[in-house]
Amino acid sequence: MAAIALKAEKKLLRKAMTTTLRDLSASHIQEQSRALTARVLSLPSFIKSNSVSCYLSMPTGEIDTSFLVREILRSGKTFGVWGIKEPDRSHNGQLRASATDIGLDLILAPGLAFDRSLSRLGHGKGYYDRFITAYTENSRPAPLLVGLALREQLLDSNAVPIGTHDWKMDWIVTDQESIQ
Repeated sequence: MAAIALKAEKKLLRKAMTTTLRDLSASHIQEQSRALTARVLSLPSFIKSNSVSCYLSMPTGEIDTSFLVREILRSGKTFGVWGIKEPDRSHNGQLRASATDIGLDLILAPGLAFDRSLSRLGHGKGYYDRFITAYTENSRPAPLLVGLALREQLLDSNAVPIGTHDWKMDWIVTDQESIQ
């Protein structure tokens, strides 16, 4: 019964967030994306990281990660391959390593909503939660999980319903703040 209620709560929040995000202008998202990129690049944990995973953003309704991806590749950090839509498999004439073959230091994660208690609401497929669980089951330490959010995606503490299988973020970064 609790699982059904949790699923229903998540579905309602996804619908509300999708409506909110659909109304944001491209220029508003670009402005926040540039400021967020600068904030992420200045995080000590990002600076110290050797291997980073970052998603490629959707055309609308979320932070544009193209700025971050360019900087990660330019910095010489290992940019792990997950086998989903991502930058070319090779960079500067060399194949990038698989995310499962290297130790990931940092995962920059998308979401529909985040809250100030570091919870994340994904798109409902469970891809990130399953990947992180499988990754850590192989005796590897969990990478630092950083949620990238537009201001409109950051909600009050405990606003995002979570289950036992949902991973909390270590950080949530918006254009205006970094929450740990």
